[in-house]
Amino acid sequence: MLIITKADPNKQFTPAAWTTSSVSALGSDLRDYVKSTLIAFKKGGVDLSLVSLGNEIRHGMLWPTGYVDVDTAPTSARIANFTNLASLWSNARKGVDDAVKAGVKKPSIMIHIDDGWNKTLQLDWFGALTGTGKVKAEDWDVFGFSFYPFYGTAATLDNLKDTLNAVATKYQKPVHVVETDWPAICDGATAPELSDTSVPISPAGQTEWVQDIVSVVKGVTGGWGKGVNYWEPTWLNNTGLGSACQDAILFSADWSGWPNKIIGYSRSSVNMFAGK
Repeated sequence: MLIITKADPNKQFTPAAWTTSSVSALGSDLRDYVKSTLIAFKKGGVDLSLVSLGNEIRHGMLWPTGYVDVDTAPTSARIANFTNLASLWSNARKGVDDAVKAGVKKPSIMIHIDDGWNKTLQLDWFGALTGTGKVKAEDWDVFGFSFYPFYGTAATLDNLKDTLNAVATKYQKPVHVVETDWPAICDGATAPELSDTSVPISPAGQTEWVQDIVSVVKGVTGGWGKGVNYWEPTWLNNTGLGSACQDAILFSADWSGWPNKIIGYSRSSVNMFAGK
């Protein structure tokens, strides 16, 4: 049995059943996994128009082999640090090609990194990946960034705008904010400092935050801003995810009938994309 846990910047574990004797062996397992997964989706009737090879892979994937540190200096050392990850990601990309040859409709390929507000991180990261020579800019189609208000007061709309414009200008590719959310409830001793104190902590604030991001993405240079996703609309008590906010969801609940009946009500923020 192959058990896969959710991946994020702090969890990029290698499945125990995969071969870790060498980078090439691990890459082969990864290539087979990508191919078989895409074929399984096709057989299940799922049309995947966009595929992200890895989730928030700022620190690489399939640790420890594919671990990277974007803060490695100088540039030559950072590129060397990315060599294993580049080999693994290249194998994942080949797995997509294998699936397409087997009859899967060709999807767009995304690379997804967190801290989308950090221009230096993003430019250094992608520069190191392509600097290895194992991955070329044409090997992926879309940039995906996470942009959360919980993980640092530098996660501002101005910094997001600066980053997206810099990436779009350099690479001439679509950019998406594929993860963001805003709390409806966030108080108490563990409540984090949010990056925009002007936005209310409320359903109205959820809408305001997301619509501000939509405006930033729409304004990306060259028209390269293409998408925004709210993630995740069912998060409750997500201290374990680092935000320490009780509620970032788009619904409220009446628990008075527990355990026999629970009634859910959509908040006004469920319509955050209306007209956008």
